[in-house]
Amino acid sequence: MIRVLLVDDQRLVRAGLRMLCEAAPDVLVVGEAEDGRRAVDLAGELRPDVILMDLRMPLVDGITATGRILAAHPATRVVALTTFDDDDHLYPALAAGACGFLVKDAAPAELLDGIRRAAEGDDPFSTSVLRRLVGRAVRARNGEEERRPAPPADLTRREREVLSLLGAGLSNGEIAERLHLGVTTVKTHVSSLMTKTGATNRVRLAVLAARAGVTPPR
Repeated sequence: MIRVLLVDDQRLVRAGLRMLCEAAPDVLVVGEAEDGRRAVDLAGELRPDVILMDLRMPLVDGITATGRILAAHPATRVVALTTFDDDDHLYPALAAGACGFLVKDAAPAELLDGIRRAAEGDDPFSTSVLRRLVGRAVRARNGEEERRPAPPADLTRREREVLSLLGAGLSNGEIAERLHLGVTTVKTHVSSLMTKTGATNRVRLAVLAARAGVTPPR
């Protein structure tokens, strides 16, 4: 059973998320918080596996709360809930340790899949959010060509392929299917990429791929 903490300052949003989670047999909502300060307290008391974290809240915002929670409980998986106009908060949330981003109006199946992926150690993100992150990375690359990053020289051919597909927004399962590999093998490549690049999660790897111009194999 995946233990989930819901954090959002809007009661209606929390109620909708709770209904969605309670309809899934493998997800248990262990608590709700209306602001980041309460979220920090409940994370310590309830020890959830996954936290769905709104970013813009009173008292303590979601970015600050994410940093505090992960400093005390690094095994907790925090998935940021974003809106279409929340771009300014994406990189700070990533820096604070959020493992993924899901838009609030995502389809129920996508939200539940995101919770499950986070609990399994994957880094879920809505395609629209990834495209915005990658788009900003590409614009930064085009505007600062002299500072364009390069992937480590010691990446294997397969690691470069996996990196390029991460940049295209594919999940581990989709990458495995595209490259005719096992999911466990893909996870091993992703782990190796994180070690070699210093990226802390797959979203950072996707941004690196975009900024470095690493494109999927044809």
